[in-house]
Amino acid sequence: MAVDYTVIVVYLAGMLAMGWWGMRRAKSKSEFLVAGRRLGPAMYSGTMAAIVLGGASTIGGVGLGYQYGLSGAWMVFTIGLGLLALSVFFSARIARLRVYTVSEMLDLRYGGRAGVISGVVMWAYTLMLAVTSTIAYATIFDVLFDMNRTVAIILGGSIVVAYSTLGGMWSITLTDMVQFVVKTIGVLLLLLPIAVVKAGGFSEMKAKLPTGYFDPLGIGGETIFTYVLIYTFGMLIGQDIWQRVFTARNDRTAKWGGTVAGTYCLAYALAGAVIGTAAKVLYPKLGSPDDAFATIVKDELPVGVRGLVLAAALAAVMSTSSGALIACATVANNDIWSRLRGAVRRDGDDHDEVTGNRVFILVMGLVVIGTAIALNNVVEALTVAYNLLVGGLLVPILGGLLWKRGTVQGALASVIVGGLAVVGLMAGYGILANEPVYYGLLASLAAYVAVSLATRPTDETVLATWRERLAGRSPELPSEPVPAHQ
Repeated sequence: MAVDYTVIVVYLAGMLAMGWWGMRRAKSKSEFLVAGRRLGPAMYSGTMAAIVLGGASTIGGVGLGYQYGLSGAWMVFTIGLGLLALSVFFSARIARLRVYTVSEMLDLRYGGRAGVISGVVMWAYTLMLAVTSTIAYATIFDVLFDMNRTVAIILGGSIVVAYSTLGGMWSITLTDMVQFVVKTIGVLLLLLPIAVVKAGGFSEMKAKLPTGYFDPLGIGGETIFTYVLIYTFGMLIGQDIWQRVFTARNDRTAKWGGTVAGTYCLAYALAGAVIGTAAKVLYPKLGSPDDAFATIVKDELPVGVRGLVLAAALAAVMSTSSGALIACATVANNDIWSRLRGAVRRDGDDHDEVTGNRVFILVMGLVVIGTAIALNNVVEALTVAYNLLVGGLLVPILGGLLWKRGTVQGALASVIVGGLAVVGLMAGYGILANEPVYYGLLASLAAYVAVSLATRPTDETVLATWRERLAGRSPELPSEPVPAHQ
């Protein structure tokens, strides 16, 4: 394993080095939180694909393939569909708003007063997303070094917190590009063909497994519908995803770069399901489907290649973890803390704001590591996160983008009713039940429409400012010139 260990250590050292390099570039709030809104198509596509394809998409996607066969691709497939929908229909408008958070968008659209409540819901979502990614370090480091769970979480989490705190979005962007390349080589170009060959090819896989493993809908229609509701719609409104949209150089980059990333996700989904199906042929009686990835990597890959593929899994986890961490810290600082202390400022790109955001990343990182050590169930934590996000924020966000008659009172009612309904229904039906997000979303929609129609329409001045920002023509936009070499 010495060669594999060397590959992993070099990879982790490289992540820290890029964090240090990113610190030299992140001199303003815009540079630190959204990479100066400078990313071109190649970097934007790679980093967007990196953040949405995390440990759940890699380790969990292979596990679903092990359990259900090719239809196990649906979870990651719906993530790709959500990214495609966001890119084609909404990303250009989102990029032109030139805000930093989803709550700022809600304030701009509805005329203020929606920020703190929506910020709390978004903060809870990003925190749980970061926690679930951090827990996944335990699985990977256990395979690598037979490491204690707590030590593994502290080691992996500390590296992500370090490079994220140092350089903010610039460091995360640079590391995500490396992680995108490592994932592509490790999972798509190495693990996928090796797993199929080791399993005897597709003909042998079909001969040894039930026909249901090759049914595209074998996982069940209700499960697919739930994935669409949670992950496809979740991609449309998550702060971690929007914050990457804000890094695009222009709206064309956001639209077409995101489309490329979404298409890549569809291919990645199918690859994970095929790898899991091959693992079922090779190891038909694993204790848990989530062990499929680690088992096939550990037992079937040659030295060196094994280290690279484990680095790919680590890359997947780190991408999502760092993206969720900076999103969590951005929301905590800009949408909650700044508003509660009455110190909201207009886009002040000064050193103090960089320092403040850096402190919040460090503090939120410590909270994430501590919570990850305390929790055991990744699936439950991730379900809580997405249920809160979709049930509480989907309606007011999409309503603000699509329905002129929506009001700030309707948006607040939607967030509160949807959020409370989801929490109450999870307590009644169970965290993993489908009913909480179904009924919570319906309650949120009913509250939004009813209260919006019962209250005065949004002031026309607010709507006019909103339309100007959507069109990218507002004279109030901060000046962020793009250097010629970009």
